[in-house]
Amino acid sequence: MTAAQVLERNAAARGGLEAWRKIETMAWTGRVESPNRGGRVPFVLEQKRPDRTRFEITVDGQKAVRVFDGTDGWKMRASSTGRPEVQPFTADELKFARGAPIIDGPLMDHAARGATISLAGLQELEGHKAYVLGLRLASGSSYRVWIDTETFLELRYDREFVNAQGRPAVTSVYFADYRAVEGLQLPFTIETGTADGKTRDKLVIEQVALNPRLDDRAFAKPGSATVRRRGVTVDTRAAAKDNPARPAQ
Repeated sequence: MTAAQVLERNAAARGGLEAWRKIETMAWTGRVESPNRGGRVPFVLEQKRPDRTRFEITVDGQKAVRVFDGTDGWKMRASSTGRPEVQPFTADELKFARGAPIIDGPLMDHAARGATISLAGLQELEGHKAYVLGLRLASGSSYRVWIDTETFLELRYDREFVNAQGRPAVTSVYFADYRAVEGLQLPFTIETGTADGKTRDKLVIEQVALNPRLDDRAFAKPGSATVRRRGVTVDTRAAAKDNPARPAQ
């Protein structure tokens, strides 16, 4: 099987390329389970094409936010005084954000994004036989993606990046518990960790909203006047009036 054939089967298994192209915004709510933090932390993830993201968690009543508007990024968390502290992304964080997959992942519609893909072979991955694809984006970011040979859904991808110490590193993202949401297949469990698999943070998705109304101001610098939204976060709660967030079938 060629790389093109694997990609075609993958797109069909996930609900079809045309169906995914119709998704302009997506919002998830759920919880983060981390061996580093202990316990469960609620999160909201909002995404808007082409490349805007907002990720918010709440820990002990305090919100921590990471926002990327397609060009610049910021992170906000409570300082030692208890007041919010906002910092810009570092150069490496910006590079990572600019190469991150949005909404439909790195494979879907790859040619339109200027990406090149090659088939690296077959491997066993945690009890699954998988096609291994090599992917290089126009931005220069590179991925290795594992596709289940039976379901043709993504099992994992690895991505190279520069860590906080300025050293090359690899992050691994694992996908499981796929469910149908309005005809699209989405993983409801996503684990992220190092390539050696020793430590993984788990994202457990509880609700998904497709094409909710998300104002561009949601992706502006946290704490700025343009971000204040009448006391309501523009996420699945606000979107539910027009497009209710649904548990998967």
